Amino acid sequence: MEICQLSGHFFSGIPLQFNHRLRKSARTPKFLTYANGVSCYQTEKTGQDSQNRMFILGMGFVGQFFAKELRNEGWIVSGTCTSMKKRNELQERGLDVLLFDANQPEMGTMNTLKSYTHLLVSIPPIMGIGDPMLQHGELLRSTMIDGNLQWLCYLSSTSVYGDCGGACVDEDFLASPTNEMAKLRLVAEQGWLNLAHDVGIKAQVFRLGGIYGPGRSAVDTIIKQGPLSESQKRRVAKQFTSRVHVADICQALKASIRIQLSRRIYNIVDDDPASRKEVFAYALDLVEKKWPSLVKEITSHERAEPFVQKTTLKGEKRVSNAHMKNELAVQLLYPSYKSGLQSIIDQIENPF
Repeated sequence: MEICQLSGHFFSGIPLQFNHRLRKSARTPKFLTYANGVSCYQTEKTGQDSQNRMFILGMGFVGQFFAKELRNEGWIVSGTCTSMKKRNELQERGLDVLLFDANQPEMGTMNTLKSYTHLLVSIPPIMGIGDPMLQHGELLRSTMIDGNLQWLCYLSSTSVYGDCGGACVDEDFLASPTNEMAKLRLVAEQGWLNLAHDVGIKAQVFRLGGIYGPGRSAVDTIIKQGPLSESQKRRVAKQFTSRVHVADICQALKASIRIQLSRRIYNIVDDDPASRKEVFAYALDLVEKKWPSLVKEITSHERAEPFVQKTTLKGEKRVSNAHMKNELAVQLLYPSYKSGLQSIIDQIENPF
């Protein structure tokens, strides 16, 4: 497979530089700093050290959902966010969250990472910079090579394929991003894969479709009656949008931890690429059936029109999930946006 044959440079022209010493095969005694600030000197593996420990760089929508699932399965989970307000909100919900600026990573947080066995990277690139963590390649490398990491996954996007004229694309399709953010994601994919290979860690890139789930869906948008963002308005015109429920992303992540995989890149999408117009029309119908009085407040002209208006359809892409199903053995909980939205609205008791 020859996709992402990139030079390992950011668009700013700064190369990723890693030296290629062999990773130590034997663990030496080390001083471990845990997320709660407690440290211990350790000469052999303890029960705590052998327990699965997930560190999530970027505790966004997917990270929070994944953290909750892993904690329910007995994992130790910590993550990062960039604002004190969000940190306080997440900690109130029982999540262990550190304040972290990827542009200027603190050594305390980097040392904390050494005690974790698994790393999920869910930080988007920054325009003009690229992946903010990969700016610090040598620091990352030394942290990972001296730590306990066994697994790494970088969350990317199907936007790296660009406009494919409505073709069906799989992971072997040549990625040809058309916007700057997608180009930066493609470079970041290769940067994380190179880094993981350099230090001997199992790594995957997951190219996610449009992410939705409880609290973040067409149903929620209609109920909240909020205006469409500019990016949402642009997506209305797309003929095909591949999407995926957050619960199915978590399924795929857990499968990649369990299974020894041959390929490094996987598309994570459902079976039913559809236009945003179609999805919102279906969501509006669900809301109308469950809460007729609510829909009466949303006049068809003022609210439904933005979602179901006629548009000039653009040639986009239909993304294949065959490798996800065959190699990760993922059986989708929500193979279509219809089953996903139905599940979301079924969980909402009071829309007000």
